[in-house]
Amino acid sequence: MDDSHSPLTAAVAQEIAAETSRIVGFNVLVTDRDGLVIGSGDQARVGSLHEASVEVVRTLVPAWHDAAQARLLRGVRPGMTLPIVVDGEALGTVGITGSPRQVRRFGLLVQRHTEILVREAILLRSRLLRDRAVADLVRDVVSFDPAVVSAAAVSRRAADLGLDLSRPRTALLIHAADPHAVRSVFPDAVEIATGRFVVLHLGDPMAPCSRLAELLPAVHIGLSDPATGVAELHAACLDASDALAIAPRTTPLHPISDLRVHQLLAGCGPHARSRFAEVTIGPLRAEPEWPTLRATAVAWAESGFTLVRAAESLHIHRNTLLYRLDKITNLLRRPIREPAVGLAVYLACLVV
Repeated sequence: MDDSHSPLTAAVAQEIAAETSRIVGFNVLVTDRDGLVIGSGDQARVGSLHEASVEVVRTLVPAWHDAAQARLLRGVRPGMTLPIVVDGEALGTVGITGSPRQVRRFGLLVQRHTEILVREAILLRSRLLRDRAVADLVRDVVSFDPAVVSAAAVSRRAADLGLDLSRPRTALLIHAADPHAVRSVFPDAVEIATGRFVVLHLGDPMAPCSRLAELLPAVHIGLSDPATGVAELHAACLDASDALAIAPRTTPLHPISDLRVHQLLAGCGPHARSRFAEVTIGPLRAEPEWPTLRATAVAWAESGFTLVRAAESLHIHRNTLLYRLDKITNLLRRPIREPAVGLAVYLACLVV
């Protein structure tokens, strides 16, 4: 094992030495595999050589030294030195300063306690490394460019992390101010900008999304349709971003499946949208009742040009709806009750 990648870092060693010294009431020091002190209850000893540890690492056999024996070795005081062994490999040693007769009874306890803490550090480091690798993978999907990296290469990296990108996933773009709440529901959420998170969710996302909305009333989530493979997931991330950008913020969840028409219109240039609205519904926008007429035209189209359904969605009487449709027809001089005209008016209403 390369020392630069050893889980027994100076920070871990110092934490172990300080905590264990407090527990047993004797000074505890920790060395690396070369016998250098990297943690100690007596911090003045950090960086010095503990010569007895070199032999303990080599043999994996604990050593005891009284005062006379300790004077013969560099940096050694009376006490006990034990190997720190994880998965059959010595990572260093842990030493207890004091009379061998006094500290011997703590030897096994200190050794086991130290090895447990080192194993926990290894597991934590492994989790952090995997989390970082998953985050890098998600960012690569978000910014995927086949001219820069192949989809196969990204898929192989995903497979190495235990992620099968051939299974349908929904891209979520989450806008929230509390990252802890987001990760309590979506542990693999990747923050791509302050307050913006991406999740490639396996399975139905509606239940966890609703749960997050209960935790954070101000959250907004753009949801793609399910997608498989790197290229499709990249497109799904763009869809989720579009959904979040174009949806009205009246509800927390914004599925792109409900916003495809809005997405298409948003893809047109502002001049084209403005001109289309002007020539299609210009007379309506000049009316004092414009908000009511707009809501009527939108409900008329979204109800499938059905009088009963449109009246129900607007919570008005059928005759009131007929009156409004006739007014729109007269103002535009085009029959809005004809689907082609109604659709054009609907699209124009969406871009203003």
